[in-house]
Amino acid sequence: MGLGRRLYRGEIDVDFVGKWRLWYSLSGILLLISILGLLINGLNLGVEFRGGTVFSFKAPQATVEQVRETVIGEGAHQAIVQSAGDGWRVTTENLAENTTTQVQSEIAKEYNVPVGQISIQSIGPSWGGEVSQKAWIGLGVFMLAIILYLSMAFEPKMALSAIVALIHDLVITAGIYAWSGFEVTPATLLGFLTILGYSLYDAVVVFDMIKEVTAKLGHTSKQTYSMAANNALNHTLIRSLNTSLVAILPVAAILFIGTTLLGAGTLKDLSLALFVGMIVGTYSSICVATPLLVTLKEREPKYQAIARRLASTGGGKGGGNKKSAAVANG
Repeated sequence: MGLGRRLYRGEIDVDFVGKWRLWYSLSGILLLISILGLLINGLNLGVEFRGGTVFSFKAPQATVEQVRETVIGEGAHQAIVQSAGDGWRVTTENLAENTTTQVQSEIAKEYNVPVGQISIQSIGPSWGGEVSQKAWIGLGVFMLAIILYLSMAFEPKMALSAIVALIHDLVITAGIYAWSGFEVTPATLLGFLTILGYSLYDAVVVFDMIKEVTAKLGHTSKQTYSMAANNALNHTLIRSLNTSLVAILPVAAILFIGTTLLGAGTLKDLSLALFVGMIVGTYSSICVATPLLVTLKEREPKYQAIARRLASTGGGKGGGNKKSAAVANG
């Protein structure tokens, strides 16, 4: 509790920029694990993307294995069974019309469900491909808009740092989906776009403070760019953490309570992306975007000169100074 109060009052100065090797190493490990998950397991694409047949019906007394055996026993080669409250959602490959009818009849017979209450939805792979294409276009437009906005509002190096952090968040979130086997649906894509916006918001808050603080740096400054950026980051730290905590708590409730107690599959698809993305987005805006920005800015002649002058006079002791000295010395 004492640490929390001191952190909240701004009494603790964390050297985020100076520990850039730690953050880069941690992010590198997370990215490697995520990429391995994508290569080994791949994403479990929902029926909306790959095409297939979906059966929805109510059978509170049935189990996952019973439902799967019923569907596969009637001609389906694979069946993904999901609980939906007191009902079931079964996704198969595209089935012929007669096979679909057989599966529907067997479900009605096995679980005493009227045929009219068994919902059947058939989605062709071409429609799924169209959804995927639009998703990639939407992501590309979003990234382009971010680059243009940050380049105009701040500067290109800030835009580059923010884009790297966004890609970092996307890859890690996608890796979590690959390892967990959670289904990727259109709701998941909405979650991905939401976390991109959230991560960008956090980065903009930090960059705005950095821009304000570093604008005062001159040839006679007693701070390097690294030190000024680290101070700015510490001033916005509590705001970032508070905003993240307030946003994460309801999402966690949806993920862990809504999906386990209520069995809401769609909420699960959306909430996992939000939950993971918000945590990773908060981390990346503090520990990835800002150190990367400092790495780029410290290579500018103006800030190299400040770092060399302070290093020669024994000044500039504080957050990020080791990084400044390393850059200043080539």
